[in-house]
Amino acid sequence: MKLAFQIAKRFLLASKRQTLVIVLGIAVGVSVQVFIGALISGLQTSLVNTTIGSRSQITISLEDDYISDYQNLVTLIDNSSDNIKVISPTLTSNGSLINGDASESILLRGFDFSTADEIYKFEEKFISGSEFPNALNEVALGLNLKENLGIDIGDDIEFLSGIYGNQTFKVVGFFDFGVNEINNTWVITGLDTVQNIIDEGNVVSNIEMQLNEVFDAEEVTKLEIENEISDEFKITTWISENESLLSGLQGQSISSLMIQIFVIVSVVLGISSTLAITVLQKSKQLGILKAMGIQDGDASLIFLFEGMLLGMFGAILGILLGVGLLYAFTTFSGTDIPISINAGFLALSAGIAIAASMIAALSPAIKSSKLSVIEVIRNG
Repeated sequence: MKLAFQIAKRFLLASKRQTLVIVLGIAVGVSVQVFIGALISGLQTSLVNTTIGSRSQITISLEDDYISDYQNLVTLIDNSSDNIKVISPTLTSNGSLINGDASESILLRGFDFSTADEIYKFEEKFISGSEFPNALNEVALGLNLKENLGIDIGDDIEFLSGIYGNQTFKVVGFFDFGVNEINNTWVITGLDTVQNIIDEGNVVSNIEMQLNEVFDAEEVTKLEIENEISDEFKITTWISENESLLSGLQGQSISSLMIQIFVIVSVVLGISSTLAITVLQKSKQLGILKAMGIQDGDASLIFLFEGMLLGMFGAILGILLGVGLLYAFTTFSGTDIPISINAGFLALSAGIAIAASMIAALSPAIKSSKLSVIEVIRNG
């Protein structure tokens, strides 16, 4: 085996230009794989963060009723799965905000900010000078409501509900989610403020949560949470509400995988054809080696080692080239796409390149093992 490895190195070094061309071909394939894989992964991460990164990914509620004794339910759900990152109760009520002649229909949402901020990232979305509405009847409004109602921090504003009557709120802040529907309608406050208005006791309308692995939402719901809670609760996941988004993400992954497969196939064919020619070029040397007593298995190992060495150097160069392309893309394209690169993905790309190179060397290896000394001598 050691002799076969030494001969493989000599064969590669004897044809430096040919070896360089093969290594560059592998490197280009690996760089394309790294670039596309990291770019698609970054696009998916960006899309997921934009659409569901600051919202509930699994929501539990009751049909036409409030959830009482929710603290025990929160504990039960939290213990049901290791995939739950954060869980937070909320209480929501409809109504209108009135300031003079201006009136806007709003959604009054009460949160436990110690946990809800991990889901909705309120602190990042509050504009300068804003505070969390921690005291009773303190609220924060969407930026569009501020403009439509003509109010500012410190102002008092009237909340009107056809069911629960009137209440005066003190405005302590404004937020901008970058989504008109939220900026136009959301008024956020502490959980106790909404509980005081609806006067139903210590209740909530929803229990919301985010996951460590967002694409496991359906699995987590069906296999873990549902087994722990009563059938009377309704469980809604982001996947069931965003089927078109999920289809788009799956389409991106499939297209990325297909491109990478075709790149690897082209690399395999290129290496296989080149090494097959090398068998013919080195047939005299192989004939001499066999005449000197080298075994057919060792002759095959020569080309398998060549494939391994070509794959290793091509993978290293390809990863460096791919990372360089990603750096150039993020630097000069002017986009805000977060590129996702991790050691596991790079190691997988390198492993695929080495395995593909060795697979490509199988056919030349088999041909070399079948090469006859008599046939070599006969053909000169």
